[in-house]
Amino acid sequence: MENKLTKLKTLFLSNLYVSAFTFGGGMVIVTFMKKKMVDQLHLIDQEEMLDIIAISQTSPGVIAVNASILLGWRIAGFVGMLVSVFATILPPMTIILIISKFYEAFINNIYISTMLKGMQAGVTAVLMDVTISLLSNVYKQKNPLHLFIMAVCFIANFLYNVNLVYLISFGILVGIISEYIKLKAGKQ
Repeated sequence: MENKLTKLKTLFLSNLYVSAFTFGGGMVIVTFMKKKMVDQLHLIDQEEMLDIIAISQTSPGVIAVNASILLGWRIAGFVGMLVSVFATILPPMTIILIISKFYEAFINNIYISTMLKGMQAGVTAVLMDVTISLLSNVYKQKNPLHLFIMAVCFIANFLYNVNLVYLISFGILVGIISEYIKLKAGKQ
């Protein structure tokens, strides 16, 4: 029981910290979740985090909440999921309540708008860091199919602005075909 309570406390404090001190949207929060849960606390491994990120992005809803649902469930079951989600939504809800109360004071404040513009540069750096980290993990696996899918999706999106829904569908289709071929080859 103590181990479960320790996990719940760790989940709550980690998600609260990540959610309270990150600005810039879901992928930034997911990046910090990865650093906290994988790199610092070692609650899950890199592969599981990649799966959580992929599922979070393709599921309807807020990416950070989707990721906290999956992380909480994976680490401490149903109660872990509830604790994780509550900790993730608490800081933004508090900030929204404060801003809505003092909206008039915030709307034209030069210091706040300057601060937010400065945060945009930091968000870009954080996203680059996680992208490089995740890419290096894919590259280390040396799976030609994964590298092919990654290259095709990057080129299609970056050069031809192909919709992400099509790229995700392409990746799923290639993965299904690949696994089917492996199963067929294994049975013979």
